Amino acid sequence: MDATRRVVVGRVGAPVGLRGALRVWSYTAPAQALLEYGELYAGTHGTPVRVQAGEMRGRSLVMQFTGITDRDAAARLTGADLAVERRQLPPLPDGEFYWTDLEGLAVVTLAGQALGTVSALMETGANDVLVVRDGARERLIPYLRDSVVRTVDLPGGTLTVDWDAEF
Repeated sequence: MDATRRVVVGRVGAPVGLRGALRVWSYTAPAQALLEYGELYAGTHGTPVRVQAGEMRGRSLVMQFTGITDRDAAARLTGADLAVERRQLPPLPDGEFYWTDLEGLAVVTLAGQALGTVSALMETGANDVLVVRDGARERLIPYLRDSVVRTVDLPGGTLTVDWDAEF
């Protein structure tokens, strides 16, 4: 796992007011945890931005970045992804994983049959779902620890599932 790899943790929305504040969609839980990172990387070029202030306003996160002091400067960030380096993410308890760590793992059945690689994960009401692609085929496999997902071997780059390869 590359500790300097960047992980998207939010997205910049529209400016709020005239002094450079921005509405931000946070992908962290809770949403205001995004404020704790201090420095984020914005946009496709990964321009560093420093969190100056922020607060929840209703169900929205509104943030102010250092040096962004007017609506026009804020508008230039609209639509930019916000990322952190992987090493900035807090450690998880044993047996828990960040989605970003699962993406790219090879998925194999208990019998050793390759199903493809994890290309993405989706959140559903009941459980998370692995999107597994092998080139031409896409499989949606529920991320159910112990019953479907049997082992996750990050160093080995594999995820073993109890899943019918024909399904």
